[in-house]
Amino acid sequence: MTRRSKSGLAEALFRLAEILPWWLGVVMAIVSYAVLHRFAVAEAMSNIVPGQAGQMVVKQLVKWFATFGQYFVPLILLAGATVSAIGRRKREGLVAEVATSADGSALRSMSWRDFELTVGEAFRMRGYGVAEMGGNGPDGGIDLKLTRGGETFLVQCKQWKAYKVSVNIVRELYGVMAAKGAAGGFVVTSGVFTADARAFVQGRNIELIDGPALKKMIDAVQRSKSSDINRAPTANTAPAAEPVCPRCGGVMVKRIAKQGANAGNAFWGCVSYPKCRGVRTIE
Repeated sequence: MTRRSKSGLAEALFRLAEILPWWLGVVMAIVSYAVLHRFAVAEAMSNIVPGQAGQMVVKQLVKWFATFGQYFVPLILLAGATVSAIGRRKREGLVAEVATSADGSALRSMSWRDFELTVGEAFRMRGYGVAEMGGNGPDGGIDLKLTRGGETFLVQCKQWKAYKVSVNIVRELYGVMAAKGAAGGFVVTSGVFTADARAFVQGRNIELIDGPALKKMIDAVQRSKSSDINRAPTANTAPAAEPVCPRCGGVMVKRIAKQGANAGNAFWGCVSYPKCRGVRTIE
């Protein structure tokens, strides 16, 4: 039982640091050492006071755990942070590889796991928080959970090279969205969708992203990232170009709000409205 508990604790700490940004895992390792070290060096009760035997036992157990945990916990967290850093570098490399593939062959040739990592990184670069759900294989349920603005979005990844994604897959996602209370969903494939699948999403908050659309989205976020890096902050900076739509990666245009609390104010709206309702504030 003790061995199993230790293994479970170690795995939980490792997984936590793995899914967090690497620098946050490092911070957690430093904080955990500082906290546990304080308990490890605390003086233990040497004399048994009547009525406080139980308290003494608890303090001894805490000191024992802290003595070993001050090294064990930070090492596990640092290991998870290392994996997180390596994984982030891999994701960025996959996205860059797709961006440099003119015909989109990089998307069709990668493994299903790399495909999911690529899709997740593309959404992360669009401003979403991304949690990889760790599906059981290429068809293992919901693959990604996205968060932004207090809302949750679910993603199904289908890395199918020679088949069309049918309406059944989209219906499955729609059912899970309803059960989980998600604000919207995406089905992403390296292939194409059937006509029935495209008809089903009409009027529903589900976006279908096929291979060409995913390539376009990745190209857009890569261009946006490159322009942010290369833009030099000067006093006489030229007006910013049209931003990228946070939902579909397309072009945005200036619009004026006609109703609501922001009536009369300008904002960036997706050129594909009302099919896409992506917006950005004008800073």
